[in-house]
Amino acid sequence: MEMDNIKISVIMPVYKVEEYVGKAIESIQAQTLTEFEFLIVDDGTPDKSGEICDAYAAQDNRIHVIHKENGGAPSARNVAIDIAKGKYLYFMDSDDWAEPDMLLDMYELAEKHQSQLTIAGFFIDTYYEKNKYITTNFTAFDGVFDNKEEFRSQAYRMFDTNMLYSPWNKLFLREYIMENNLRFPQTFWDDFPFILSVIRDVERVSITGRQYYHFIRAREESETASYRENMYEKREEEHSWMVELYQYWGVFDRNSKEMICRRYVDRFIGCVENLTNTKCTLSYHEKREKVEQMLSKGHLKKCLSYAKPKSFYAKCLMMPIKWQSVPLTLLECKVISFVKTNNVKLFATLKAGR
Repeated sequence: MEMDNIKISVIMPVYKVEEYVGKAIESIQAQTLTEFEFLIVDDGTPDKSGEICDAYAAQDNRIHVIHKENGGAPSARNVAIDIAKGKYLYFMDSDDWAEPDMLLDMYELAEKHQSQLTIAGFFIDTYYEKNKYITTNFTAFDGVFDNKEEFRSQAYRMFDTNMLYSPWNKLFLREYIMENNLRFPQTFWDDFPFILSVIRDVERVSITGRQYYHFIRAREESETASYRENMYEKREEEHSWMVELYQYWGVFDRNSKEMICRRYVDRFIGCVENLTNTKCTLSYHEKREKVEQMLSKGHLKKCLSYAKPKSFYAKCLMMPIKWQSVPLTLLECKVISFVKTNNVKLFATLKAGR
């Protein structure tokens, strides 16, 4: 393929996904848009994932495999960004898959509106048995924003529908990424700060409610199943990023403020549930101390006063926190952890309705 004909550079880091990576690759090969390059970065994986990718590359000249020492997904993506040739960049996770018309539809939408950023809906497929899963639909409104002010005033709607957190439901204009020197930061949960850096000064954005990408929740070692020692501190940092972004934008309307506060409370519950995760080794006394410190934070009370839960379930989850009850907060999160561990299907259903 001539370099001038590459419309999209698909970038995918690979690490310990030998059971899944074949399906991911084949879903890109099956795209109705064929003018792409597929940059696969073997991030020093210890299993056979790299060999599997090499085998596909040997049969398809659009696939290029880069082998490097392990440095994490951010470094792998950044290596590929620096050598990408496509007009647009698309970031794929190696244990997921995409519908065949994803790249073409997003490309045509981006071209039609000359978008720097194109956003689409997606699916989360949560497996509760080997071949059984429940699908949660994440969709949004159709819209085109031609300037910063329009996008910023409606960004709260995109945050609310989970459209502005991950890179894999988006197409990025490579020129915009390169001109602004945007890269994935070398940090845990690098997706969100990268997206924040992209939308900070973006002007032209297209969004479609159509869904294409299948995010798979299945692996025991996935982030959603793990205990994270510094999750609360990380979520606090993320909250400060959101506040700073809206301050930079100068957007202080009621809808945006409510979204930020409800988002904080929702993630606060997740942080307590992280402590009740079966893989957390802290004693009950240590957990109580931690939750007591978390509940004492000044901005939690402020966020609780602004947040408007969208469901009765979410309202109930907030009650122990509003009451400042350490035992009840821990108890409800212990129940969440139990359901999450023992009935994945129910957990996914409840979470989707939250």
